[in-house]
Amino acid sequence: MIDPTPGKRTELSSLGEFGLIKHLTDSFVCEQPSTIKGIGDDAAVIDYGDKVTLVSTDLLVEGVHFDLAYMPLRHLGYKCATVNFSDIVAMNGTPRQLFVGISVSNRFPVEALEEIYEGIKLACKRYKVDLAGGDTTSSVHGLFLSLTVTGEAAKEDVVYRNTAKENDLICVTGDLGSAYMGLLLLEREKKVFEADPGMQPDLAGFDYILERQLKPEPRTDIIELLKTVGVKPTAMIDISDGLASEVLHICEDSGLGCRIFEDKIPLDAMTIAAAEEFNIQPVTAAMNGGEDYELLFTINMNDFEKVKDLEGINIIGHMTEANSGVYLATNNGPLIQIEALGWNHMREEE
Repeated sequence: MIDPTPGKRTELSSLGEFGLIKHLTDSFVCEQPSTIKGIGDDAAVIDYGDKVTLVSTDLLVEGVHFDLAYMPLRHLGYKCATVNFSDIVAMNGTPRQLFVGISVSNRFPVEALEEIYEGIKLACKRYKVDLAGGDTTSSVHGLFLSLTVTGEAAKEDVVYRNTAKENDLICVTGDLGSAYMGLLLLEREKKVFEADPGMQPDLAGFDYILERQLKPEPRTDIIELLKTVGVKPTAMIDISDGLASEVLHICEDSGLGCRIFEDKIPLDAMTIAAAEEFNIQPVTAAMNGGEDYELLFTINMNDFEKVKDLEGINIIGHMTEANSGVYLATNNGPLIQIEALGWNHMREEE
């Protein structure tokens, strides 16, 4: 039973659909002048003038995308919002409005949904995004969240995946593999608890990788930083399914190959330590782990001087002609063909 407020339980049926929507969203305040009409009508009205509207949607399913055994409900709300914002950022845009659809079983009281929406509210407030609509319905089993985010960008600023050029430099932000190692740590402690409910989880000293898994942040700061130095990426994508998968997207869509250099991939010391504890190569976590929500982008080689010393950006390789293939140059010499071994939403159960 999920009840974040011991001793208090309000049944969903006591509010009804529209009463529940009002209860959960009444405290949200629209901050964007482009939100002409938000919650309270058949559709939101958004006016961007001469700018383009960017829209992305995501579906999160309990037991597939998140595990409530270790995912706090408020963190779930925050994460499901920010990972959607990241899709807009990956287009070189700014997220503006969020729409939340939720399907929930009677296993959840109102207080559980309040926690989720508190997390959504924190994300919206931090990134100045308006909750502008959504829907609720019942579920036979579990919790489902469907989120749509809209954003804006000047037409000339939008960046796609298929516009990289040969000899472009390949860049990533932040560090990679940390979210995956945080997930492995949580999964390990869950199994220990299931085997012996009297055991307390051993999570001390791993705050960073746990936060990277439970509370990812979209890299809006990098978008602003690049604009400040006068650099527009030639192609861009966010790293949700692992570096390998995202590199392949850019290569395939742009009709090119690439070389990534293992010693240039940024890794945090805690990620390295955790990987060694799990007997995993840190570069494997970076290439195939996913959920880092950092940015992978290419730039014209003439912009090298502008970005080489920017904090939070690492140049990890370059684009090549298509016939040269997509390879990782390892520290000990050989080239390894890059394959997408990360998260596959439609993979058959083993």
